[in-house]
Amino acid sequence: MKDKLYSKDLSLWYGKKQALKNVDFSFKDKSITAFIGPSGCGKSTYLRCFNRMNDLIATVNIEGEVVYNGIDINGKDADPVEIRKKIGMVFQQPNPLPKSIYENVAYGPKIAGIKKKKTLNDIVEKSLRKAAIWNEVKDELKKSALALSGGQQQRICLARTLAIEPEIILMDEPCSALDPIATAKIEQTMLDLKKDYTIVIVTHNIQQAARISDQTAFMLLGELVEHGTTKEMFEKPINTETSDYINGRYG
Repeated sequence: MKDKLYSKDLSLWYGKKQALKNVDFSFKDKSITAFIGPSGCGKSTYLRCFNRMNDLIATVNIEGEVVYNGIDINGKDADPVEIRKKIGMVFQQPNPLPKSIYENVAYGPKIAGIKKKKTLNDIVEKSLRKAAIWNEVKDELKKSALALSGGQQQRICLARTLAIEPEIILMDEPCSALDPIATAKIEQTMLDLKKDYTIVIVTHNIQQAARISDQTAFMLLGELVEHGTTKEMFEKPINTETSDYINGRYG
């Protein structure tokens, strides 16, 4: 039986430039998978394939399959809006809406048609608790999310993603703009969330991958070079290029 989310023979071009080359990968449910590799290796491009963010780029051409719950998400029968509800994304730079903390988290449920105040209140509190920021903001829900620190903003964005009840959370370098203390909070939150969610993270921080992921995959020049349990990848990488990257010889 295959996992809920996987790619098969996935290739992608930006115009004539090939960014992904026949990537086969299956994500284990309720675990953290980290993608590592030097800048420009294709890891963020690959991540964006899973909630059709690449649809926004006119020159993109995709071949192969990206399958979620048995459906090719690039197929004619797939609804991008529904896909993005189930496969949420947190970006490199915190991007809260220019609204209150409350309205940021309630935004998705409201668009989905939820209007009852008590229901929205419950969703907002539950989501902020899961994102480990409720105690910091519970008395300031009317405050602009833009007034928060970078680390707090990123956890608000995570709460906004959780509010629409996804099964999978994609995180593209979620800590790259944060200080070590804020990074530690995000990492602990991810570890707490993996019991309920499948988490996929792209990171330049090799130590971060080692700390929090269950599986690690190494990409280079658009190809998936090697993957395995994080312990295997860091202690006994098979490929020389993987070993060189992990040990800081390039990248």
